Amino acid sequence: MTKLAVITSGTKGIGRATVEKFFNEGYDVATCARNQTDLEQLKSSLESQGQNKVHIRSTDMSKKNEVLAFAQMVLDLNQPLDVLVNNTGIFIPGSVHNEEEGALESMIETNLYSAYYLTRKLIGGMIDTKSGHVFTMGSIAGIDSYANGGSYSISKFALRGFTKALREEMKEHGVRVTSVLAGATYTASWEGVELPEERFMKATDIADAIYGAHALSTQTVVEEILVRPQLGDI
Repeated sequence: MTKLAVITSGTKGIGRATVEKFFNEGYDVATCARNQTDLEQLKSSLESQGQNKVHIRSTDMSKKNEVLAFAQMVLDLNQPLDVLVNNTGIFIPGSVHNEEEGALESMIETNLYSAYYLTRKLIGGMIDTKSGHVFTMGSIAGIDSYANGGSYSISKFALRGFTKALREEMKEHGVRVTSVLAGATYTASWEGVELPEERFMKATDIADAIYGAHALSTQTVVEEILVRPQLGDI
């Protein structure tokens, strides 16, 4: 049976690069995003290039009921899950003392709860087969806080804590768990800034790092992938 990778928010940036990487390596992929048109274009583009499948669902990952609906779509495929990449995240700039009201709640719901609820719903199959790999898309903001990082940093510290706890729980079940801690990566959110594109990491580099960690033998787990631009943080 074809291996299955579930990658959230897969139509843009790191998510899209990761979807394309696993698809090109022969995986079926299940992904979600808010925009149905973007999802359909992704599905059409990839399936025209290979024999494996792309399963899509329009989903707002900040809403628990929609996260669970996406998870149910995956479960209904009746296909063993090999890889789960919790990639969904948003960044709202601001400082703890004066950021806009609701920023913390919004980023906790999107950056942390989406990973928590989706993982809880899907990891049972990995435990049953004593295999699988869970990645969470953290950030260097989950290691070192910085000015104007506010609640984004709080959410990423929490996500790293979730990943560390899950790693300890899954050791005995044969499920690998990895936190991806990435610095500035050139995606649509950085377009228009007065910095050369070469100053950023490539989204494809992050995707390659994820796939490389997964491709190791099941006797080995990369617990954290910490990657930064060569010239340092932005």
